[in-house]
Amino acid sequence: MYHIYLVEDEEHLRGLLAAYLEKEGWQVRSFADGTSARSAIAERPDLWVLDIMLPGVDGYQLMREIKADQPTQPVIFISARDADIDRIIGLELGSDDYLAKPFLPRELVIRTRKLLERVYGGHYAAGKATASQERRSKLTLASYLIDEQARTVTDEQGSKLELTSKEFELLLYFINHHGQVLEREQVLTAVWGMDYFGTDRVVDDLVRRIRRKLPDLRLETVYGYGYRMVKA
Repeated sequence: MYHIYLVEDEEHLRGLLAAYLEKEGWQVRSFADGTSARSAIAERPDLWVLDIMLPGVDGYQLMREIKADQPTQPVIFISARDADIDRIIGLELGSDDYLAKPFLPRELVIRTRKLLERVYGGHYAAGKATASQERRSKLTLASYLIDEQARTVTDEQGSKLELTSKEFELLLYFINHHGQVLEREQVLTAVWGMDYFGTDRVVDDLVRRIRRKLPDLRLETVYGYGYRMVKA
């Protein structure tokens, strides 16, 4: 069972969204303000749904603290403010998806399901991976140990390398398509989803960040087309 933490100060909307999410079989814990949600960051749920405008600690600050604790923690931002500005800031902070108010509760359910599937795949049959799944989720690439279930990357000295959720998803996408030439648009759809609004140059930026953090990987640029991961 997935655990979702919902932070929304509007009482009626909070109850409505929680009811829709719980109907999917997910366990939902709700917070009316950022201060109370902050105390639960260390619990590391499977997904956070954050309103930006919150009393006490706002969604931006909460997002920073969540990502500081666990850079790959999946987060969906929701906001009634300027959609373009909030979307850009949210993406810069590491959010995985964005919903502008007003929206239908069913849309949040659909986006939540897609994000959970993209991030966790089929590893959570009943909230926990089986032993065989855990073994399959670990692989060695170049000088790195990648644990798909724990969403961690460790170097040969045993130090964990901090990757954001999007960086880790892009890394997995390259791993799962090892040796294939991937178009930017193809990568954009796979990692950001069909609903992403923006330029495919965000792929280039994310590749640069992965190269900087994992210099032993061989991510080749196929000029005018995209990228390909090859054996180190």
